[in-house]
Amino acid sequence: MNNLLDTFEKKQIDNLTGKKRIPAFRPGDTLKITLQIKEGDKVRLQNFEGVCISRKNNSVNSKFTVRKLSHGEGVERVFPLFSPIIEKIEVIRKGDVKRAKLYYLRNRTGKSARISDKDRGDEVDQFELIDQNIVEDALEKENNNSENQVAENNTTEESEALIKEDKSQISETANDEAEKKSDEKQS
Repeated sequence: MNNLLDTFEKKQIDNLTGKKRIPAFRPGDTLKITLQIKEGDKVRLQNFEGVCISRKNNSVNSKFTVRKLSHGEGVERVFPLFSPIIEKIEVIRKGDVKRAKLYYLRNRTGKSARISDKDRGDEVDQFELIDQNIVEDALEKENNNSENQVAENNTTEESEALIKEDKSQISETANDEAEKKSDEKQS
């Protein structure tokens, strides 16, 4: 059962991340999240830039919290990692922190709220942009393989049926010949 859930969640994650790139980021990193905002019939893009103060990895239910200062007030927003309203996520700066949750930043302002930079080099994206053609090719290969297996099964069934027919025809002809010989011997 657990294995079935894992495979289902992986398929859902592949579907949700197939059209966008999610970089590897950690708490302490400064992120720029571009969101789709729907207002009536119109859709516009809006940026939310701040420090990632926490992250929860729970497969499809993964989420992260971003905090920014807006006009002197602290604003925190929790984003689902695989949300369809997130257009893209960019890592602006990589922070050097020793904690997984940076809730202590809520009580700090100014210099005491700064996080030092750390050069972690080039990190591989957590979920890379998957070219739609590659996904379609993979699905097509799977379909072809399953069709080939079905065709092979059909051909083996057909060949078995032909062999049975041939055996029955051979046995009928052998029976006819045996009857003819027995008739000739009797006469």
